[in-house]
Amino acid sequence: MNLKPFIEYLETLYVQPGKKISLKKDFHTDYDQKMMTKEDGANLLEYGIENLAKMQDKLYAHNRNSMLIVIQAMDAAGKDSAIKHVMSGLNPQGVQVTSFKTPSKEELDHDYLWRHTKALPARGDIGIFNRSHYENVLATRVHPEYILNENLPGIEKVKDITEDFWLQRFKQINRFEKNLVQTGTVVLKFFLHVSKKEQKKRQLERIDDPTKNWKFAAGDIAERGYWNEYMAAYEEMLSATSKEYAPWYVLPADDKWFTRVCMAAVIIHEFNKIDPTYPKISDAQKKELMAIREKLMAEKDS
Repeated sequence: MNLKPFIEYLETLYVQPGKKISLKKDFHTDYDQKMMTKEDGANLLEYGIENLAKMQDKLYAHNRNSMLIVIQAMDAAGKDSAIKHVMSGLNPQGVQVTSFKTPSKEELDHDYLWRHTKALPARGDIGIFNRSHYENVLATRVHPEYILNENLPGIEKVKDITEDFWLQRFKQINRFEKNLVQTGTVVLKFFLHVSKKEQKKRQLERIDDPTKNWKFAAGDIAERGYWNEYMAAYEEMLSATSKEYAPWYVLPADDKWFTRVCMAAVIIHEFNKIDPTYPKISDAQKKELMAIREKLMAEKDS
């Protein structure tokens, strides 16, 4: 398989910093079927998973960097399955997946970044946010009444939530992520771009398939009614918060297998930028190791 077209295609998924985007015009929800077959994708993903495992091992041994992977999407876009498949080869001891639900009373009594800060990965580890701090400029943007639960100074009613409020939140998030990057965390963000038609198909599957009934929530259908509002919120958020130090990638999500291939490839690309290596030992340590080796080799097996 010629990988050049695929590598060039990955560059088109990157949200250029500061560029106003249209999800409908600038990004596809499906893929060019001439690029690769599903079998090609399976082989490429297997190769990617093997490489991610090797890179994770180096990241842990190097102990200088961590990686934060943020995944956002509309319901049924395939966030859970992407995490399950792409991360399947990683050592569970060095990976933490955090799914963020509706904030609790304790979480609302702190600033909105508090619960996310607590879940950040330690050096050498990989952290995955299944939904994230971006819900605070997405779900709350579509439903600004949720902001009132935060008991913020000067915000008494929805009319108090002005355009400047959202611009300030974008700036706060950018500062938050820039600080993470400057202290050694690689921040990588994915929006799984599913079409409204494909979402409907998957929601019907959740209703019709008894093994998927547990995934269905009536509230998801209610949120589907705000599709256009969410797309507008995503467009503004992606434009305002995709930075060179913390990029957003918009992955086509109508074909789950292709989404996973793209995600694995982008993660490997970002890993290569920090290029973690195994620590080198001193000559004295190497000499000590050789002495221990000779001692072990001299032992008689019982």
